Amino acid sequence: MIYLQLIFEYFKTGLFSFGGGYATIPFLYHLAENYDWFTTKQLSDMIAVASITPGPVGVNVATYSGFTTSGIFGALIATGALIFPSFIIAVIVAKLLAKFRENKYVQSAIYALKPAGCGLLAAVAIGLFRENVVQLWAYILFGLLFLMSLKVKKDPLVYLGLSGIIGLVLGGLKIL
Repeated sequence: MIYLQLIFEYFKTGLFSFGGGYATIPFLYHLAENYDWFTTKQLSDMIAVASITPGPVGVNVATYSGFTTSGIFGALIATGALIFPSFIIAVIVAKLLAKFRENKYVQSAIYALKPAGCGLLAAVAIGLFRENVVQLWAYILFGLLFLMSLKVKKDPLVYLGLSGIIGLVLGGLKIL
């Protein structure tokens, strides 16, 4: 039964998460709230690990969460179910692209979906922030890295790596 649930939930996530790997996060957050497969804290850890590993974040998180849910077979099922809708849609779109490329309704739909995806992602980010940033040093670190990202334009992975190193140092010093 767990495998059918994994297929259904990750297929649905792959089908409706429009805009890239980070667009899967609201769906994964929903899974954390409605199933005992993983907690929202574990989801935060999965996102952090998936962000620094090669490959699309959504696929990495699906693989990791599938593994935590049901081992290697769960990882394969979750990953396959997540990418299968994109594969099917890509094949269909490739066939129809020339016909609908300039269609004003298609352009309008894509234009409308982008802010909706951003809104979903922002809502999840705020929820994860509230749940995981609970200590003063974490607020200070967030503020400093946020200001640095505005002043010094670097790849976001630089700031992610920097925050990871600071977390390891503070964790090693038992300040956490």
